[in-house]
Amino acid sequence: MSEGPWTSPAAHAVGFELVRLPLPVLAALADGNLDAARAATPLGLTPYLVSAECVGVWRIRRDQIASSPDDAAWVTRLVLERASGRVVGRAGYHGPPDGNGMVEVGYSIDPAQRRRGYARGSLVILLDVAKAHPDVRIVRATVSPGNLPSRALLDQYGFQPVGEQWDDEDGLEIILELPCP
Repeated sequence: MSEGPWTSPAAHAVGFELVRLPLPVLAALADGNLDAARAATPLGLTPYLVSAECVGVWRIRRDQIASSPDDAAWVTRLVLERASGRVVGRAGYHGPPDGNGMVEVGYSIDPAQRRRGYARGSLVILLDVAKAHPDVRIVRATVSPGNLPSRALLDQYGFQPVGEQWDDEDGLEIILELPCP
């Protein structure tokens, strides 16, 4: 798994990359400390990254990497618009492929940047990375029933519903999967 930025030549992803977070940046974001995170990276970090929508994810990933350092290359990254250098959100996997070859994607775009193709570009990159990895056979996504834009995006890429689950943070979620050839 590449530690460098993830990109895709696909039209919807040109100009975007998913950038791995150095551990000091991840730790500062997990603590909600935007100033410390900014001091640890030249990337244009925004207040969204320490919002309630993001801090919990950073904490989960910080703790995950502390217990499983090899997961670091797989987990949540920053969505960077290359031309402007602007960080517009976060995207990545929940971890490396499990015993069944399944990876779960997650993405979230700053509300001020939504409806501009950043989620689509991020998903395309994640799908390309998954397809290129020999151990990945299934890509999973979960979405709340009320998140119609995300559900429509996943539907466009062929994700199919396979069940539901209850998430303590997000409530009811629909589980969708896509076979990965």
